[in-house]
Amino acid sequence: MDLYRSHVMVCGGTGCTSSGSVELIRLFEEGIGQAGLEKEVRVVRTGCFGLCEMGPIVIVYPEGAFYARITPENVDEIVQEHLLKGRIVKRLLVSDAVKEDDTIKSLDEVDFYKKQKRVALRNCGVVDPERIDEYIAFDGYKALAKALTEMQPQEVIDVVKASGLRGRGGAGFPTGTKWQFTRNAVGDKKYVCCNADEGDPGAFMDRSVLEGDPHAVIEAMALAAYAIGADQGYIYVRAEYPIAVKRLQIAIGQAREYGLLGKNILDTGFDFDLDIRLGAGAFVCGEETALMNSIEGKRGEPRPRPPFPANKGLFGKPTVLNNVETYANIAQIILNGADWFASMGTEKSKGTKVFALGGKINNTGLVEIPMGTTLREIIYDIGGGIPGGKAFKAAQTGGPSGGCIPVSCLDVSIDYDSLIEIGSMMGSGGMIVMDEDNCMVDIARFFLDFTVDESCGKCPPCRIGTRRMLEILERIVEGKGEEGDIEKLETLAKNIKAAALCGLGQTAPNPVLSTLQYFRDEYEAHIYEKRCPAGHCKSLLQYTIDEEKCTGCSLCSRICPVGAISGEVRKSFTIDQSKCIKCGACMEKCRFAAISRK
Repeated sequence: MDLYRSHVMVCGGTGCTSSGSVELIRLFEEGIGQAGLEKEVRVVRTGCFGLCEMGPIVIVYPEGAFYARITPENVDEIVQEHLLKGRIVKRLLVSDAVKEDDTIKSLDEVDFYKKQKRVALRNCGVVDPERIDEYIAFDGYKALAKALTEMQPQEVIDVVKASGLRGRGGAGFPTGTKWQFTRNAVGDKKYVCCNADEGDPGAFMDRSVLEGDPHAVIEAMALAAYAIGADQGYIYVRAEYPIAVKRLQIAIGQAREYGLLGKNILDTGFDFDLDIRLGAGAFVCGEETALMNSIEGKRGEPRPRPPFPANKGLFGKPTVLNNVETYANIAQIILNGADWFASMGTEKSKGTKVFALGGKINNTGLVEIPMGTTLREIIYDIGGGIPGGKAFKAAQTGGPSGGCIPVSCLDVSIDYDSLIEIGSMMGSGGMIVMDEDNCMVDIARFFLDFTVDESCGKCPPCRIGTRRMLEILERIVEGKGEEGDIEKLETLAKNIKAAALCGLGQTAPNPVLSTLQYFRDEYEAHIYEKRCPAGHCKSLLQYTIDEEKCTGCSLCSRICPVGAISGEVRKSFTIDQSKCIKCGACMEKCRFAAISRK
């Protein structure tokens, strides 16, 4: 076995890959070879480190030097100075990685990671996801071996039940209870499925786990299969995740080669195998019955329930379906015990939760926090606050199915029940941050437009009702709102929630209802005052020229693309509102701050 004095860990997740990390890996390998260090230093392509805003990220061990936003031009300097001469290039480190005494902080001392607890993400950024030996070196497949040799199937379910693990896919249903229902169901064949469809805008939690630690999901699915009595599993992953798909294929092949999938696993008589099924990207296929229809080769649309999948799921057989993050916790629960997992989080929401933090936030990326952490801690302590000193306005959790959390709820505990109480939901873990420049009416319109487009059309409440809501919202943001529109939205929303067939339709009105609850004044301003308080909705904007400030330079008139500005040189100019297309070019170019937007 080769032993190396240094490991150069380069993020190989989608974010850093898109920023050029593949080229960095090539340059590091070339530079290390030219420096004669190929037997001393190894370059490792890992999964996501989490701090996507600072990518591409390179961490060099054993020092733990956290290099951020590395460019090809930086590689030679790191090789020559750090790897060859042992001098860390501190100017390339993430901003708070150096202590006051000029020594390097460990990863958990960096502000972004201080309040995080990595369980589902424990191996992301730590192991090479394409080498099963590295997963095994970090206790990989040890939980499966323990279960197959020391535990009965019911004992596995009992541990998962006692841990308090709830499904991380959105609904938060107790995982152990779901497994128990499926174990108790009568059937000559049973299945285990993984939902890796992840269709929420801005969400990339499951993708990152599959890219950084695919064996964690494979091992967990084998554990679930042993617990319920299944011998076949399917991972349903969207085709738009090529890196995740590739690494899953490699991992499944390696697990088969090592005898950890297939027949007679670990000589215990237990048989289980896995296959991948690619999804075409339909949001509705994140709903469990629609997903199963898609695996079967049918149109991806939901089925009425009951019967529930635990009794009649894939191919009409009892089926367990969990999402990627749920499975990523299982092996650790079996290894460390139910009490270990239950010691994290709150009374009704145990463990940790992974969020994809995006929008108007300084530290966009992937975070994993103990349940019960406040929104304020996520936004300011982990996320680094709002760019440009702008004021925080709201955070959207749960994607198109969730709601907007206002500034008055910044200290709310992030857990299943607390979020539902304030009109939002956990969802799969997307968290979009908005600042003072976001129009909440348009935010509601954006998410409803997404769900209308993604509706399968099977049931009228979703197919027709959400379309009618969208039409009203579009009129409002275009300045054509009417008295009674708010009441119509509320009536439609309540009826859709009560009558839609599946979770997509039932939760589609949530962004509208939550913004009406906390930002009703913005709806009223749009409708009755024909004004967008955030200055965002173009149809409601008006650009005007202050006569006293205008010097008559004529620059605004010359750059206006539609000839809406007229006047005489050295005299005040005016804007013809009937011609103005609200592009803002005049205000942007005015050197005298004479043009304002209302």
